Amino acid sequence: MGGRPTTSLDIPICAVFLALFITGAASHMTLLRRNLARGHKFIPSGVTFGFCMSRIIANIIRIVWACYPTNIRVAIAAQIFVAAGVLLLFILNLLYAQRMFRAVYPVPGWSRILSWAFKALYVLVVVTIIMVITSVVQSSYTLNSNTLRIDRDILIYGQTYFAIVSFLPIPLVLLVLLSPNRKQIQQVGSGSWVVKVFIVGLVSSLLCLGASFRAATSWMPPRPVTEPAWYHSKACFYVFNFTIDILVVAIFFVGRVDQRFWVPNGSSKVRHYRRDGSSEKNEQASQDGLSFSGDERDIEGSGVSEGVTEETK
Repeated sequence: MGGRPTTSLDIPICAVFLALFITGAASHMTLLRRNLARGHKFIPSGVTFGFCMSRIIANIIRIVWACYPTNIRVAIAAQIFVAAGVLLLFILNLLYAQRMFRAVYPVPGWSRILSWAFKALYVLVVVTIIMVITSVVQSSYTLNSNTLRIDRDILIYGQTYFAIVSFLPIPLVLLVLLSPNRKQIQQVGSGSWVVKVFIVGLVSSLLCLGASFRAATSWMPPRPVTEPAWYHSKACFYVFNFTIDILVVAIFFVGRVDQRFWVPNGSSKVRHYRRDGSSEKNEQASQDGLSFSGDERDIEGSGVSEGVTEETK
């Protein structure tokens, strides 16, 4: 999808996305450092920064590929960075959905079975991306038809699995909305639950759209490079990859996920999100120190004790 980049078209487009992802990286790193200075540790901000850096590298490599179209190593690197980076957003969004689910349904949410199921899912994501990278590299250096068939099957499996992972937050959000016992919901971060659900639901829809499109194209019969289908166009490539990615990065920043989805330190050990007195004090002190216009009115009593995310620590 996207074909071989050209200097006349792809370089200007990649330059625009390069500037956007640099802005996204700077924004999330600023949030991370300001929060850390006040004792509010929110690792997902650092992960989002890392994702932006991976997209910066992907666009730089794609520009290099446009300048050296016959360099197979650059072409492989460009494909790998495009395919691998978005998984960080999948995992972050699933983590936010899991936190809401645990707050609403603490018994099943904190159960050993479900906790291990999520860990197994994350491990399988890592294993799958390794398989996909291996297949991309191998298929670029072989003409054996059987090997190419196996590599294509692995790529189809990988894209399908990633699409499933991107979809998982949606049923979790629906279960949160259907909760019959809303008075006993544990607090997760700060701000309105309506906004939390909206953020995760919107991001899930965007990520699932992009992942499903990529999975669907991988299931289509292979076509000659000289006769690409409409879904192989550059417009589809940039819309369903980088455009969706930068929208999600912006939503995470504007939506202040660092406040809305923060949980106390050690939550995974005590298996709940309740806070002690010191957490409440540090929380109030942090909010007094952080001033972001517009959003602060919706974020009251933001969590700021020294916390880490239980799955991304």
